[in-house]
Amino acid sequence: MAEPFDDIFKESKIFANKEILSPHYIPHNLLFRDRQIQEIAKYITPSLRGERGRNLFIYGKTGTGKTSCMKNVIDRVRNLPISKARITYINCRIYNSRYRVLHKIVGDNMPLYAKRGYGMSDIYEKVINWIEEDGKVLVIVLDEIDVVKDLDDLIYTLTRANSDIKAGGITIVGISNKVSFKDDLDPRSLSTLYENELAFSPYDSNELSLILKERIEEGFRKGVVDQSAINLSAAIAAKDSGDARLALKILTKAGEVAEERGLEVVTGVEVQEAAKSAEDEIAYEVINTLPEHQRLIVYAISLLSISGSKYKRLSTEGEMYLFSGDIYDKYVSISRSLEKEPKSSRWYRKYIADLNMQGIILSYESGKGIRGHTKLIKLAYSPERIRDIIEKTLTKGA
Repeated sequence: MAEPFDDIFKESKIFANKEILSPHYIPHNLLFRDRQIQEIAKYITPSLRGERGRNLFIYGKTGTGKTSCMKNVIDRVRNLPISKARITYINCRIYNSRYRVLHKIVGDNMPLYAKRGYGMSDIYEKVINWIEEDGKVLVIVLDEIDVVKDLDDLIYTLTRANSDIKAGGITIVGISNKVSFKDDLDPRSLSTLYENELAFSPYDSNELSLILKERIEEGFRKGVVDQSAINLSAAIAAKDSGDARLALKILTKAGEVAEERGLEVVTGVEVQEAAKSAEDEIAYEVINTLPEHQRLIVYAISLLSISGSKYKRLSTEGEMYLFSGDIYDKYVSISRSLEKEPKSSRWYRKYIADLNMQGIILSYESGKGIRGHTKLIKLAYSPERIRDIIEKTLTKGA
């Protein structure tokens, strides 16, 4: 009987450095994102000079390079000889409240005061006094800003702080997958924002192929990845959402399949097998990070897609789509069966726009003659897969 750790120190014949293939790895050279890096740099330059700059909001689907570009800029800023500016990066999935964000700012910049026990007003005063002591500008990067629980309070606090600061200031850089997240803000918070916006488009198949090739050079052994594996990984990811993380995950899993089978080359065959597993993981991550009512809308779409009901309609491209109004009716029914108050049709339309932006659904406006002008919608993932994922999170069936 083989020992369970016999292979732990065995050198891989497929992978050279798996870390290079991780979605968390930030390459020095970000292909196809030079313009976005230059735009971010341009927008935050006034703050780096010690001036009060405009806030910046960055939007784009998952895996389009938003965080990577921002971190690339942050690394460059930290090498600059600046004295009037500081930059703090905050992952709002971890620091998901106003108090936690302010505490992280203190921890990054005033570690002697970074201990529990301070109240909100004390932390706020610490930040204000630290900025005023030499008139510095603090650039706060809030990644996945939309998941902050008390976002209105956070935005209002950070923007209004500029009124309290006598010398220096605060600039916000918000990063979000949801282009309409600001629509959820209270008017008093919106009124304090003065911002630029920057959108990241999804990668296409050719771009993803070149991104994969660059990672393969260091991540895989030389010559072990067939061109068919690169092309297929890129094509699958481009078709789903243009997500570079998905392309990398598919190719990495294909390499693991090849290694388990003792193969010397990773081909399209292994990619095809790895794709479903990788897509399942991505779908699970995406769906489980959605707000409750967006998740219920996606659940409604999955149930109608599976049912084969009269609500289905063939689009001009021959694919099955659903009427937006029928989805809303199903969502309302599900919400009430779960004893939750459904959102209004106005909010529903905003949620649909967010889901489309994130690549979870595909939609287009119908022409005349189909219930007037209406939106036709379909899931970008397998309806059965989405249904199963969401049902695991529900307390009772719809």
